[in-house]
Amino acid sequence: MKPYLRLFDFSQKINYKIEILAGLTVAMTMMPESLSFAILAGFPPLVGLYAAFIMGLVTAIFGGRPGLISGGAGATVIVLIALMKSHGLDYVFAAVFLAGIFQISIGLFKLGKFVRLVPQPVMFGFVNGLAIVIFMAQLEQFKVNVNGEMQWMSGNALYLMLGLVALTIAIVVVLPKFTKAVPASLVAIIIVFLLVLGFNIDTKTVKDIASVSGGFPPFHIPEVPFNLQTLQVIFPYALIMAAVGLTEGLLTLNLVDEITDSKGNSNRECIAQGTANMLNGVFFGMGGCPMIAQTLVNLSAGARARLSGIIAALTILIIILFAAPIIEKVPMAALTGVMIMVAIGTFEWMSFKIINKMPRQDIFVGILVAGITVWLHNLALAVLIGVIVSALVFAWESAKRIRAKKYLDHHGIRHYEIYGPLFFGSVANFNEKFDIANDPQEVIIDFKDSRIADMSGIDALNKLTERYHKAGKKLQLTHLSEDCRNLLKDAEEVIVVNILEDPTYRIATEKR
Repeated sequence: MKPYLRLFDFSQKINYKIEILAGLTVAMTMMPESLSFAILAGFPPLVGLYAAFIMGLVTAIFGGRPGLISGGAGATVIVLIALMKSHGLDYVFAAVFLAGIFQISIGLFKLGKFVRLVPQPVMFGFVNGLAIVIFMAQLEQFKVNVNGEMQWMSGNALYLMLGLVALTIAIVVVLPKFTKAVPASLVAIIIVFLLVLGFNIDTKTVKDIASVSGGFPPFHIPEVPFNLQTLQVIFPYALIMAAVGLTEGLLTLNLVDEITDSKGNSNRECIAQGTANMLNGVFFGMGGCPMIAQTLVNLSAGARARLSGIIAALTILIIILFAAPIIEKVPMAALTGVMIMVAIGTFEWMSFKIINKMPRQDIFVGILVAGITVWLHNLALAVLIGVIVSALVFAWESAKRIRAKKYLDHHGIRHYEIYGPLFFGSVANFNEKFDIANDPQEVIIDFKDSRIADMSGIDALNKLTERYHKAGKKLQLTHLSEDCRNLLKDAEEVIVVNILEDPTYRIATEKR
């Protein structure tokens, strides 16, 4: 049976009780976040909930791996705030639809695999920065609206909020020591909810953020002119949103792979995300991507199958349609406490233990990525800068590793055995290895333990050949790998090098 139908394959081991309870917990924690970001962006509150439902359902069924939770995430919504202010909601929906097309294209062309290029220090920085962002976002719940201005709570309101948050955290921490039959987060939310309801405690609730009642997501084609000018307006927003969504999504997928010791499908996740965003664009949703906080809530509750994500999405829809009056009474303190524990669980505390054992450049990259994530709340930019810095550091370190062993054979020919890659970073060191003036009439460069990696390496060989030619000497290359010979052949119109014909050497793992 195909993987996307395994939800209904009863031969698969699924703990249905855990999956259902985890899904309910995820729904409780996803709703206030989706509402908050919708309001922050100036969208109608229900636009955030519709996005949570559509993204959650589509990606849970068709996504790249079980256990991953998607919804109306802040990372993608923040990209659209400027478009909302300048052009309005319909342009936002058009941009979300176009972002979906970009994401599907990336999945179809199998480009999702390039997330493997993200180094571990960048992952550490991304996760730690995100944990801090999740924690800092919860501090906003300690503010109240006073005459249209958000101010910090004080007096009894603050003490009540702190007490209920502390109670929630205590339940989440202590309950698993006695039983793991039900998710501790869900139990904490229910207990605090009943406590507030039973003693009629006056504290901040979901209703204070926004109303969550409404109907089924309406079909709505964005009312924008279908012309080149509209495309010019929405294209950059759609492209950035697609990039941010896929970056956060594929990094989250990798994180879930590590936690569950299993393997997800990045290209399939790209297609599922894109499909969900296209549906968001025509069903009044603000779009979104995988949500690492809710994913970790789901995994910590014990969920490992697709069912929990489906339950979470359907729960949100049922609440919109029928149960809004009850959910609106849920104390924000309970949801804040759960999310604080998620932030604590997200942080890679082991990074402190290994910090003195890591190379200094890796420590720098991790701190840099975390800092950008916290400062700008732009996960994609933080990861991109981290990858670029890591690549530059790698290039610098690789450039220092190129070496040459020199000897003169019994025919009077000078041999240079090269070790390390020849590329743009190592060209300068490579050129310093040769003594053209004192070398004999014939020189051979042996690339058995090296390879030519780019055009800079080819150009270096061409110039070296010219220098030997001007000195009246002959330079030849030997033991070039097949890909290096092909590289030189492709560039033969602009370079002149002498290559000794070698037998074809096969890699040990290559089939004969």
